[in-house]
Amino acid sequence: MANAKNLGIWMDHANAHLMEFTTDPIETKTIASKFTHEAKENTLSKSERLMHNKEQHEQSEYYKVLGNAIRNYDEVVLFGPTEAKVELYNVLKADHRFAKTKIEVIPTDKMSENQQHAFVREHFSKPHFQTIK
Repeated sequence: MANAKNLGIWMDHANAHLMEFTTDPIETKTIASKFTHEAKENTLSKSERLMHNKEQHEQSEYYKVLGNAIRNYDEVVLFGPTEAKVELYNVLKADHRFAKTKIEVIPTDKMSENQQHAFVREHFSKPHFQTIK
């Protein structure tokens, strides 16, 4: 049986840190949302409705980029302090291309890069099922 390809993603609405679970060292790739605080301030000064439309468009694009990065993985754990992970999960579950991808969502606090790596390592190292004796 081929080894499963596993990916951990610590994320919030601004950044996603993608960490493929492999033998050490785990490397982190960052994907940033284009909807920055500065963009929000600039758009808000014009119109609140325009700001919300732009924010929705940029978040949708952010989740689309993350979806493309996730496509080739068998198991994915989404974790982080905001609801962004749940929003991404809902987008992925609505897409038939992710029907065979096991996706878990786990709330966590803000974490350092080392803490994120430890979380991913621990998550994918634990057994997926327990035998009953």
